[in-house]
Amino acid sequence: MEIMCLNAWGGKLHEPLLPYLKDAAPDILCLQEVVHSPASNKDWLTYRDADHILPQRANFFRDVCSALPDHQATFCPQAQGILWDDDKQIPSQFGIATFVHKALPIIGQIQGFVHKDYAPDGYGDHPRSRNAHGVRVYDELTNRPISVLHMHGLRDLSGKHDTPDRTAQAHRLLALNEQLTDRNGLSVTCGDFNVDPHSKTLQILNAAGFQELVAAYNIPTTRTSHYKKAARFADYMLINDMQAVKTFEVIRGPEVSDHCPLILRL
Repeated sequence: MEIMCLNAWGGKLHEPLLPYLKDAAPDILCLQEVVHSPASNKDWLTYRDADHILPQRANFFRDVCSALPDHQATFCPQAQGILWDDDKQIPSQFGIATFVHKALPIIGQIQGFVHKDYAPDGYGDHPRSRNAHGVRVYDELTNRPISVLHMHGLRDLSGKHDTPDRTAQAHRLLALNEQLTDRNGLSVTCGDFNVDPHSKTLQILNAAGFQELVAAYNIPTTRTSHYKKAARFADYMLINDMQAVKTFEVIRGPEVSDHCPLILRL
């Protein structure tokens, strides 16, 4: 089984990203920063926040669904805010999405917020609402259930250091995992956690029996050349049984986001 985790940067690099996803077609794809604007048929809209102006792939969730027609797709919105079509306001949802190949039976599923709650009237102030989504599938090749849970960790404008909100977020993520995973079952947790490698978030998950693979495999960075800031880590993948790992890779090319895809093969 192949599991991919990626912060897709709102589909900003969709031209290389969509063919890459179509070719890779992992059994389970965990995507963060997914835009869904069902009120618009436009390919691109604009995000405006004071002097922060970004192009957004308006229906990125739809784009990935088209690239992976053999996958069951679930979109989990964190908030609904406004994007712009020139001077016209367009309601748009922002969140995470999970894609599971239709050959895999989904025998359990969970969705919940790890920071704040759904924000229906705007994206809100930082740190903004964040959620997690997980599936438990049955792998017929190994005759066992496997849980995969991912989140987009809250962004704090002051940096990726530990905060009380991030500590609370880690405990909520762990509680969701405990509800999703069978007793003694194989469990994978991943995402753009927005924390440093030595964070309390990862320590909490480690104390619960998870081993973090980016550190275990001595990966030098999970960022691409499109990311210009000094911090070189944000994305992590953890597993509760290292013996189940066949391979783990952080993909350097093609560059399909300002984050690198993380790929685990079991």
